[in-house]
Amino acid sequence: MKTPTATRILTTAAVVTMVVSAVGFVAMLSLNAFVLDDYAKYGEVPIPGSASVQLPAGDVTVTFHTMLVGGGGGGGLPVPPLTYSITGPGGADVVLREDYGGTTTVNNDARVRIGYLHLPAAGTYDVKLDGKVSAYVEPRLAFGTGSAFSSLPWICAVVFGCALVGLIVVRVVAARTRRRAVTPPPPPTSTWIPRSVPTESPQQSASFSPSDEGIRVQTLETLARLHDSGALTDDEYEAEKKRVLDGR
Repeated sequence: MKTPTATRILTTAAVVTMVVSAVGFVAMLSLNAFVLDDYAKYGEVPIPGSASVQLPAGDVTVTFHTMLVGGGGGGGLPVPPLTYSITGPGGADVVLREDYGGTTTVNNDARVRIGYLHLPAAGTYDVKLDGKVSAYVEPRLAFGTGSAFSSLPWICAVVFGCALVGLIVVRVVAARTRRRAVTPPPPPTSTWIPRSVPTESPQQSASFSPSDEGIRVQTLETLARLHDSGALTDDEYEAEKKRVLDGR
């Protein structure tokens, strides 16, 4: 994130999305189970028993419906072994496609979806039912339709997951940005460049070379100091001076 403000905005948006999607998931599950699921829209047939039911073309939900004594023992509603015969217009048998759902309980009223009927045409269907239902109170099969919003809870779950991933990404990127801002840059490396030592050109060296006359003058001065100090006698001094002057 380039600025702390952007990080806060994205974090807040992700958290709000997670909260809204979580609430939506729970709310839609409850609405689908207790309000929007019209499980007995086309009628119910007692078990054992028989009846004619007017059903539309397409998919119809089939639900086992009963009453619980004393609020039930908790957990899912067990479905007893059932035998059934469903005959459509023209005498064609209809096959129940088993697809068990979760148990829905309101007070002492309990139900669980056991499957679907895929009907080729609308009409009157004859239903005959039997089964081992002696332990149940008012058992029956209900024919209806599921909620048109049954997919919304799972959409909310997907949105929640995406928001959670986005929140993690935002926090990781923000943490890395803070670390880069706190870490000081490495000190610059200095490169030592040695200075070149000036050298005398041959012309400069030649210009400072002492001449022969200068050498004789320096030698005579040295001889005079030696004579004055007594290191040379008069004869030695005169002999050496004559040799220097003669250029020997």
